[in-house]
Amino acid sequence: MTNRTCIKQGAEARVFHLEKYLGIKGGCIAKERFKKTYRHPDLDKQLTAKRVTQEARSLHRCFKAGIDTPTVYLVDVQKSTIYMEHIVGTTVKRQLLDNQHNTYADLDLDALADKIGRALGKMHSIDVVHGDLTTSNLMLRDNDSLVIIDFGLSFGSTMHEDKAVDLYVLERAFSSTHPATEKMMEMILKAYQKEYKQAKDVVRKLEDVRLRGRKRTMVG
Repeated sequence: MTNRTCIKQGAEARVFHLEKYLGIKGGCIAKERFKKTYRHPDLDKQLTAKRVTQEARSLHRCFKAGIDTPTVYLVDVQKSTIYMEHIVGTTVKRQLLDNQHNTYADLDLDALADKIGRALGKMHSIDVVHGDLTTSNLMLRDNDSLVIIDFGLSFGSTMHEDKAVDLYVLERAFSSTHPATEKMMEMILKAYQKEYKQAKDVVRKLEDVRLRGRKRTMVG
């Protein structure tokens, strides 16, 4: 793949943009999980294959449920790589940071919060837990559709606790990166409860998760 450009590298994987792929306009994204040399090769291969398969499964389940996520083109388990749609747009993080100087006056925060909350409600209603909900992993397409990306830590769960932790991670991302967005997070939770029948139980559990988080912060 000589036409690929590395656009991101994390602790688990490298993300490449392939300019040309099967004649698709804009090419595609290839997410390649790399080997962990500290693990036994057989165990590493098994665990990596499991994570690749789980990520692809989560993306497909969300797609089937009508949630906007990158379309999966190919899963190459042997090469630990998922080929998926290249999303043209902007992260929610970038939009908020670019408008932080005037307290987001040029953004419709209520509309954005509604999109986020409803998307997360749909995702949790099919028992998919994202595992890394941050404003970097929420994107807006050029047509303003909200896209959830990077399901590398996702898993299936019916537990209210797991879904509450998902929401808590997002809440912490807002509070640590985007000042004066407390009301926006409240709006996200309101929209979430409109979309997901068991949302009230999750939000109640969120209070417990917050309390544990505060205790850990106090202990240091």
